[in-house]
This record gives sequence, C-alpha cells and structure tokens, in this order.
Amino acid sequence: MTTIEETLVLVKPDGVARGLTGEILRRIEAKGYSLVDIRLVEADRDLLAAHYAEHEGKPFYAPLIEFMESGPTVAIRLAGNRVIEGFRSLAGTTDPTTAAPGTIRGDLGRDWGAKVQQNLVHGSDSTESAERELALWFR
Repeated sequence: MTTIEETLVLVKPDGVARGLTGEILRRIEAKGYSLVDIRLVEADRDLLAAHYAEHEGKPFYAPLIEFMESGPTVAIRLAGNRVIEGFRSLAGTTDPTTAAPGTIRGDLGRDWGAKVQQNLVHGSDSTESAERELALWFR
C-alpha cells in the first residue's frame, strides 16, 4: 500500500557548520525521497521554543535551544511513501556513538562532550509532529 507522507528534516547547525548538508541530501535523494522545499533558516528563539515545546522544563531544553540558535539550519520538506519512518531509520538513533554504521548519525556523527547531543539531523516522529513542525518551519 502506498502512503505518501511529508516530513520535516532539519540539518542542525553542527551539520551545516561541518559542511555535511550535501552528503545528508545525497543520502536522502539516494533513498528515493522527494525534496518538496528546502531553505536555510536562522532560527530564532520563538521558532525553536514552538518546535521544542514538549521539552520545556527538561534539563536539556536550554542547552538545546542555545545549540539550535548557534548557526544556520537547513529545513527540508520531504515527501515519499512512509518517509517519516524511513528518514528516521536513515538518520539512526539519537546517540551518534551507538547509531548503526550506514546511518547518517552512525557514519558522520560523534559525541563532542557538549551539554546537549549534537547529532546532525532532526526528523519528525509522527504524522502529527510532521504537520505541526512543517507549519512552523515553512510558514
């Protein structure tokens, strides 16, 4: 059964700063997903607070917002059959140290000893999250 979905993918400031946007896009396109829209965003505190609202009050919230404000982010609207699940598999687990080889985080990421995990990419975790997040980043 074909279920075409859209999802938000972010190449976080660490990925942009390390010049990995092209490699990350290459992997996404090689997987066969369609780029619907892409933009370079200097995310402000309001956008980030709305994006990470469910984490407010958690110990990693403030360092996460600081990290995401530290440089430009590439926001990508992706489409494809089961793209939400597929991109999250392509990205690998949150911790780049234990992410499987062959995944974006497993091949390109590592623990830098920062206050918050700098793990290169974000992908929406559900259709509801994707709709909410796409509306924030692609107003």
